[in-house]
Amino acid sequence: MKENVVVAQLYTVRQFCQDLEGVKKSLAKVAEIGYTAVQVSGFGDVSPQDVADICKANGLTIASSHMSWERFLTDLDGIIEEHQLWDCKHPAIGGIFRGYEGADGVHKFLSELAPVAERLAEVGMDFSYHNHNHEFAKWDGKTWFEMLVEQSDPAHLKLEIDTYWVQAGGADPAYWVRRCAGRQPLLHLKDMIVTPQREQRFAEIGEGNLNWPAILEAAEEAGVEWYCVEQDQSYERDPFESLAISYRNLNEMGLS
Repeated sequence: MKENVVVAQLYTVRQFCQDLEGVKKSLAKVAEIGYTAVQVSGFGDVSPQDVADICKANGLTIASSHMSWERFLTDLDGIIEEHQLWDCKHPAIGGIFRGYEGADGVHKFLSELAPVAERLAEVGMDFSYHNHNHEFAKWDGKTWFEMLVEQSDPAHLKLEIDTYWVQAGGADPAYWVRRCAGRQPLLHLKDMIVTPQREQRFAEIGEGNLNWPAILEAAEEAGVEWYCVEQDQSYERDPFESLAISYRNLNEMGLS
């Protein structure tokens, strides 16, 4: 079993992490489930120092974060300072949604990224891009994500594949995990179910329809370092229960 590699993406429980007391309670619950690492995302007004202290008190490593692209462009020194405080080398963005469409948008993003990635590399950090489904729209016969992967320098850009959103974009998660081998320290694990009413929903890992044996085999081959569990919505279920179900199922699949 691969141990201490499963990460709780805290966006899953964001509604409980909007103040200091909420973060304290939430991280204690996450540690109680069995997680030993977290990805910081969706927090309210809680200081980076408090986040560091609470994680340390609960034995939690901060594996990564999600910050806005705007902040990388305007406050990179602040991001670096926070991640040094957290002993975290994998800052990331949750995606970009407007102003970067098509081939010109890919070029614009990579041009802006170059000095950011170079500065991060100077302090021993890298930069990861987390996808949704819109990156799999085609522009002149090629998806935005394919252009991004082909045209980017692996030293500048890591790919934080999100299995649900790749599937929702009509692509194959295992293929893209394997395609991005060697530049994927972070992988977002997220399952998908379809209701009898034809509604596509987020699901706990192993409770939906994604091909987890193929995905995890590809992840092993690709050299994934951290397996981040995220569920955007838990619907009628408590999101901490969702995190617990995913964690238990991943244990059965050989990850902890």
